[in-house]
Amino acid sequence: MYNVPQFIDTEDKIVGPLTAKQLGWLFGAGGILLVLWNLLDFAYFVIAALFVLALAGAFAFYRPNGQSFLKFVTSMVFFGFRPKIYVWKRDIQSGLILKKAPAKKPAAGENLRKKALNQNKIQEISSLLDNPTTTWKY
Repeated sequence: MYNVPQFIDTEDKIVGPLTAKQLGWLFGAGGILLVLWNLLDFAYFVIAALFVLALAGAFAFYRPNGQSFLKFVTSMVFFGFRPKIYVWKRDIQSGLILKKAPAKKPAAGENLRKKALNQNKIQEISSLLDNPTTTWKY
């Protein structure tokens, strides 16, 4: 008997309730804050720190529609720059491309009108459909 892994779509927790990606975002924010602490005055540092912490918190913890915030932002940017019209592209690799049959040209004497159904023909077809023992002629 073999053990089947469960919950394969959830990430492993590394430290407490945090995953490796979340720790990466938080350590990255900490590094940015360390650089900003050395470069900016305290008032400017507080404003920049709030922005960096909000952004890092969103990337680490916010999951809109069950996807990561990074994937959400990437989709939003691509949606802004890509055309909104879907153009069908033929898949040549599939091998399901059929050749177009040439149109049949009518002979000189052929009638181009559609055949009209009269009442007798309709009744004949109806009787054929109503009777299950009728043999079909093709």
